[in-house]
Amino acid sequence: MALVPVTDLTPVRLTAPAVVVPAASASASAPVVPATSTEAAATRARRRLATTIGHVVLIVVAVTSIFPIYWMFVTAFRQPADALSQTPFPWPISLESFVTVWQQIPILGMIGNTFVMAFAVAACQLVIAILAAYGFAMWQFPGKSILFLFFIGSWLVPFQVTMIPNYVLISQLGLLGTIAGVIVPNLCSAFAVMLMRQHMQSFPRELIDAAHMDGRNNFGILVRVVLPNMKPALAALGIMLFIEAWNNYLWPSLIFQHQSDALIQVGIRSFLGAEGDNWGAIMAASGLACLPIFLIYLFLQRYIVDAFVRSGLR
Repeated sequence: MALVPVTDLTPVRLTAPAVVVPAASASASAPVVPATSTEAAATRARRRLATTIGHVVLIVVAVTSIFPIYWMFVTAFRQPADALSQTPFPWPISLESFVTVWQQIPILGMIGNTFVMAFAVAACQLVIAILAAYGFAMWQFPGKSILFLFFIGSWLVPFQVTMIPNYVLISQLGLLGTIAGVIVPNLCSAFAVMLMRQHMQSFPRELIDAAHMDGRNNFGILVRVVLPNMKPALAALGIMLFIEAWNNYLWPSLIFQHQSDALIQVGIRSFLGAEGDNWGAIMAASGLACLPIFLIYLFLQRYIVDAFVRSGLR
């Protein structure tokens, strides 16, 4: 094999390729904003807009709800001759309508009777709802779902359907013209049973099982374990039942159709007559009838808010 001689042994210098740096443009000096910051700012703006719209809607709803009550007291503080005035402020302020109410009807006695009636109705409905809801929520028995469905179905029956049979029954029992005649047909509320059942179904079953293992019976578990942990729900439901009984007009007006000095709902209609309606006195009596409800809500509003907050937690 022939060998080829190497004659050129000059070293070769390796050079790095030149890097071409482009000239800086005018826009390269501006700071670059990350896309995430822009999106976060847009999200915050949308949230602020949604919050503002929500507050505006709540303010409109609040004003719409409060205005009838405001107008009732405005009319009550007008002079009787200006009762139908459209001015938003009563001037000059007059207490003549309240004096008329105080002189013509026993307003304090009627408010007391109405309070007794509403308290008795609310208490009976609450007790029955607690017992029935505990059975529907904690016990297992054949036909429970169907029975509960029929029970709730009674809530959908209009009062006008059962009004005449109830009136006949109360008449046969000799309870016409009495507070008991108003209470007896309203001892049970399907709405109260449904609401209490929903709250008891969310109650931890571990506590019920632990109480059973400690040897407690069902009534002891209900009184000592379940009810102490449901005070907000009981307070909220009790207030709603009390207000519903307090505002009921049709059934008390049937029971006390020949009397106008028993309940405040019936007594207010005494200012309506064929010769004319005393709207100032009507609004004054209605305003006085609202005061117990305002006081009850003022002292128990914390329980109502707590009940609605806890009802959303599972």
